[in-house]
Amino acid sequence: MNSESYDNKYAHIPITISNEAKTMLKSWTLESRNAAKVPAAQASIEVWEKKQKELEIDAAKALPKILELYQPQVETIYLGGIRAIDVKPKEYKESQHIIIYIHGGAFTFYPADVTLLSSIPLAEASGLRIISIDYTLAPKAKYNQIIDEVIQAYKALLEQYDPENIAIYGDSAGGAIAAGAILKLRDFNIALPKVVVLWSAWLDLDEIGDSYYTLKNTDPNLVYKGFLENCAEAYAPKQEWKNPYVSPVYGDFSEAFPPTLIQVGSKEIFLSNSIRMYRQLKENNKVVELDVYEGMWHVWQGHYELPESKMAVKNTKDFILKHFGINN
Repeated sequence: MNSESYDNKYAHIPITISNEAKTMLKSWTLESRNAAKVPAAQASIEVWEKKQKELEIDAAKALPKILELYQPQVETIYLGGIRAIDVKPKEYKESQHIIIYIHGGAFTFYPADVTLLSSIPLAEASGLRIISIDYTLAPKAKYNQIIDEVIQAYKALLEQYDPENIAIYGDSAGGAIAAGAILKLRDFNIALPKVVVLWSAWLDLDEIGDSYYTLKNTDPNLVYKGFLENCAEAYAPKQEWKNPYVSPVYGDFSEAFPPTLIQVGSKEIFLSNSIRMYRQLKENNKVVELDVYEGMWHVWQGHYELPESKMAVKNTKDFILKHFGINN
């Protein structure tokens, strides 16, 4: 047999992934995926904040274990008035290099405080300080304010760090925000970071791209109607979805853009987003790598105990350090 056999309440579980990943896939049902709902885009801020608090409490449950395992140094700081979480590995040594992290959460969920599963392991692997920008969530803030908050924090870091020594990465919606911020920095002639990494990035807010359809019934996490679509509208009105700051895949990549690593899993409906972004950069002669993972789902990198997550974090670290000119 070429795959493990389960009834159709589960996403397909291939034999080509780690046992740990198989176990995780077995814990999710398509029924629970389909039942996930968020408020309508036009719902009141109070309704959204209630849902945001619910998901924040749930996400925080995973923090004690990773904090005990890695024992990082974590503190709250402010950069140009923008709140951020400063993550340093346990044995941090002062460095002229730094990494900025833009967290995901469909533009609408999670303070940076509860997204440490996607920053602590990379801080440990790289030995570098990671600054997670705690941008204001949609719908309280729209895309223009959120991107400007990231830029404001970045400009504050430019007072301490050379742009050649700054990397930026983002996952899911955070990947869109990171890439959109880079395009805006370029348009306003602000020095760009040296390198960018996109994890499972939501690079086109519209339901466009082959994998939105081919993987619709096998993606174990993501549902567009009733979930992603609502979050996208909370972030930006539909008439703005082809604005490159909102959906970076529509950017002009004939102009400057940093070396880019794009990571994506073969199970996620965002696969086409990554392929399209890769092609845009590749056809415009930019330095870009497309790093695809068999059987992986949306932002598997944050499941730090998986072999596939460790591999992805290592590849991220290697790409960043390579472009920093650091031997590792």
